[in-house]
Amino acid sequence: TKNKEQQRDPEMHQTKKGNQWHFGMKAHIGVDAKSGLTHSLVTTAANEHDLNQLGNLLHGEEQFVSADAGYQGAPQREELAEVDVDWLIAERPGKVKTLKQHPRKNKTAINIEYMKASIRA
Repeated sequence: TKNKEQQRDPEMHQTKKGNQWHFGMKAHIGVDAKSGLTHSLVTTAANEHDLNQLGNLLHGEEQFVSADAGYQGAPQREELAEVDVDWLIAERPGKVKTLKQHPRKNKTAINIEYMKASIRA
């Protein structure tokens, strides 16, 4: 984390995920669903939340946006309210775990979550 001047890079910050600390930067990447090509890339400090950069990742011609659970509040944000897309955002892992406790009752919901995860991958 140090350079020749024995100083940390001022653009990098630390963040905690679970009980593990990470120091560095985060890459926010916008990818075309059909071709798999990257159309936008934004780098921020590690402590920047993903939702703050979502507007910079959209190019305006999207029909749908698929994202992980970190983007849960995206459709309700005022800067994204005018974006006319279908939001395919995964549930939080705890919610999926709860669905799995009653597999017969929640089979459709579980399959939808798996489908959304495979689209993102």
